[in-house]
Amino acid sequence: MKQLTDKEKYDLKRKLEELKACKGQHTELISLYIPPTRQISDVMAYLRNEYSESSNIKSKTTRKNVLSAIESIMSRLRYFKTPPPNGLAVFVGHKNIGSDQTEMVAYLIEPPLPITTFLYRCDSSFYLEPLEEMLAEDEIYGLFLIDRRECTIGVLRGKRVEILSHLTSRVPGKHGRGGQSQRRFERLTEIAAHEWFVECGEKISNIFLKEKNLKGIFVGGPGPTKQYFVDSNYLHHEIQKKIIAVLDTGYTDESGIRELVSAASEVMSNLKIAKEKNIVKRFLQEVTNKNKSRAVYGEEEVRKALNMGAVDTLLLSEDLRNYRISFKCPACGYTMEKTVEESKLEKFEPPNCPKCENPTQMVMEEKKDLIDELSELAEETGAKVELISRDSDEGDALYRAFGGIAGILRYNIE
Repeated sequence: MKQLTDKEKYDLKRKLEELKACKGQHTELISLYIPPTRQISDVMAYLRNEYSESSNIKSKTTRKNVLSAIESIMSRLRYFKTPPPNGLAVFVGHKNIGSDQTEMVAYLIEPPLPITTFLYRCDSSFYLEPLEEMLAEDEIYGLFLIDRRECTIGVLRGKRVEILSHLTSRVPGKHGRGGQSQRRFERLTEIAAHEWFVECGEKISNIFLKEKNLKGIFVGGPGPTKQYFVDSNYLHHEIQKKIIAVLDTGYTDESGIRELVSAASEVMSNLKIAKEKNIVKRFLQEVTNKNKSRAVYGEEEVRKALNMGAVDTLLLSEDLRNYRISFKCPACGYTMEKTVEESKLEKFEPPNCPKCENPTQMVMEEKKDLIDELSELAEETGAKVELISRDSDEGDALYRAFGGIAGILRYNIE
């Protein structure tokens, strides 16, 4: 099966976010999945039958909205002789916009991977599972940390780290007893430790046996306990075989998982998160280079460098949620562009034209996702585009300290 690029994944993820935000008052949102092998004429016949069935819906408002949604889908499908190579996903219906009001929405998506089954569903939200499955990661590694006090279990899916479970033990710590009491307490401590390791082994094995595409497992923790645990066969034999490396970490909690991922990145440089960390490290080295730094950051500076063709690698945080909007003055024709955060878009008012003597409100001409817009600009000059997650310390630093937009230059610019 084809592997999606980071850009394809990002575009699909953003579209899914938009679709998930649509909620109907009743069952007024229609999801339609058309595989590439399905004839459009068959789909139209199916929709005509659904139109007839929907005429019997008791609620007048729901009936009207569902029928208009089916009509909208049929009118759009008339432009297709055959489905696209990967099929077509259609989402149409009336979403709730508050105050008991609804608004018609329509999305036609050509997915990056083939749709395998025909599906029609009418509900109060769009059915997105087939598209979400396309985002499922194929690079999955198990992570666990263990000592006598606690055990943390996680998984690395591509560039994303998930914490799945955290256990704490009741194994006694050090004691000050001597003589026969000392030997008895030591024996009780070892029994408690054995029971703790059995509990952890069962939990780790049960979690990782459910992961279908598990490529390997990294083990971490302070001291020798982790190696003893691995060597003493507390894990299921299938899980035992998947252990790639046992690595030292200072902690066994969530921060230790991040340590383990960093250590694993050193061991296996082909991990997606390792490649990502190395790219950001390259950028950070350039930032600290006082003599002719080849680093640039911030939207304005990066955009300037892109327009000069000076950017070798463009780094964009996957968590950026901004739009680049083009405006035009209806009076004098003056155009301008502005970047607006997604969270402020709903209440955003277009600016007045700075060229007109009388204040004239400009009109929005085009709205484009900022990552898409900057990526296109980079591709025009042959710059590589790297989408960086926030799951590593380096990726988080890119977002927090540099606004999620940075570049490594081909040459130093003043």
